[in-house]
Amino acid sequence: MKIEQIYTGCLAQGAYYIESDGEAVVIDPLREVEPYIAKAEKDNATIKYVLETHFHADFVSGHIDLSKKSGAPIVYGPNANPAFKAIVANDGQEFKLGRVTFVVLHTPGHTDRRTSLTPRPTQLSS
Repeated sequence: MKIEQIYTGCLAQGAYYIESDGEAVVIDPLREVEPYIAKAEKDNATIKYVLETHFHADFVSGHIDLSKKSGAPIVYGPNANPAFKAIVANDGQEFKLGRVTFVVLHTPGHTDRRTSLTPRPTQLSS
């Protein structure tokens, strides 16, 4: 599994690129999406999900462009009501990525739609 934080100091914004067994997710993507697409190509991976932890008021997210260019669905947690096509996940819903499963946890605080994504190893069948 590969985990990379992509950080922009001018906005104090961090995004994450996570790849496992040829599948990738991007969490809270920055506006410029080409670096994620290039990373996936370099890793010979497919971007499977674009995960958003909350609606961002302090920067412009690249989630819509990345979803269009990669074909990966945008995923928000409970209470989200986006004006565009997205999966609104339930608390406890799971999203598999290679050998990792992300569990959606509704964690209101920063916003009432705040979501944490907890990774855990996926059980492999024998």
